[in-house]
Amino acid sequence: MNQALVTVIGLLASFLTTASFLPQAFYVIRTKDTKSLSLPMYIMFVVGVMSWCIYGLFLRDFPLIFANVVTGIFAGIILFYKIREKKSG
Repeated sequence: MNQALVTVIGLLASFLTTASFLPQAFYVIRTKDTKSLSLPMYIMFVVGVMSWCIYGLFLRDFPLIFANVVTGIFAGIILFYKIREKKSG
């Protein structure tokens, strides 16, 4: 398969999966409401995303690295607010 097409597919997939976290991240930042979110799920998700990022670094795979760094930032923000909410209440 054409390598350029493979890269475009990877970039599209990374954009869509990363963008899917924006509504949740913006909601949590705006409202600080994380009561309905699962702490274990977000911990596992952030660790998994960072693991994918490390894997992408080993492969030197830009779409994989980019998607997981950005997704990790958004999921990390949500996790931060979830942990903060757990400690305060």
